[in-house]
Amino acid sequence: MTVPTPPKSAPPLLRTDAEGIATLTLNRPEARNALSEALLAAMTAEVAAIARDSSVRAVILAAEGKVFSAGHDLKEMTAHRVEADRGRAYFAEIMDRCATMMKAIVRCPKPVIAAVEGVATAAGCQLVASCDLAVAGANAGFCTPGVHIGLFCSTPMVALTRNVVPKHALEMLLLGEMVSAEAAQRMGLVNRVVPAGNALAEAQRMAAVIATKSPLTLKIGKEAFHAQRGMDLDEAYAYAANVMVENMLARDAEEGIGAFVGKREPVWRGE
Repeated sequence: MTVPTPPKSAPPLLRTDAEGIATLTLNRPEARNALSEALLAAMTAEVAAIARDSSVRAVILAAEGKVFSAGHDLKEMTAHRVEADRGRAYFAEIMDRCATMMKAIVRCPKPVIAAVEGVATAAGCQLVASCDLAVAGANAGFCTPGVHIGLFCSTPMVALTRNVVPKHALEMLLLGEMVSAEAAQRMGLVNRVVPAGNALAEAQRMAAVIATKSPLTLKIGKEAFHAQRGMDLDEAYAYAANVMVENMLARDAEEGIGAFVGKREPVWRGE
């Protein structure tokens, strides 16, 4: 008798590439795209691969289903409370894994655009805040609801406070209330709000524009943007001036300026 082969479980993350744009899609709709161990590992690995991939100019982060991401997989985490240390070592490890993935997005040399439909809560909201740009469908909502279950959203707070002003961030963190897409745009958490169902299309349009730029210039600019934010004014200007000088000496800057003066399209080499 032939024993049927059990069906393979769907991968937690999907990747598609087209015209210089890599699209990563969270693929756990049955679990509200919660950030499980497997999904965190897949995200970290794919972002690292994209960082090394010279064919990729921009990245889109999307999600299957009605929820963008509900944050950490609480069922997976709670299962470790039976351990001798009540899960302390596991909780520390999973927070480190999550932070590693979020930092990989921030430090990725390619711009990352979140295309958000549905709600993004807790670490899901953190994920959106960690992206360089974000487009939200009108049906989207954002929330850091940890206070409702006795768990302050401390790690989402790190990304959130780098996007919105302190009083808006604290309102989200202390009240745990859902913020609409329009309110999130006013607060600076998302760049654009489009009709529900159109977030991915708008993210693709933005990514296509970015993909026409010099990949070296994008890398230099994104790295410099994040670096100067932690500096005082004098230090920031000194740092940025040095970046500008080095950028001017790059072949792509010479090509771009020459193309502008010569009224022709530049040919980027990423060098």
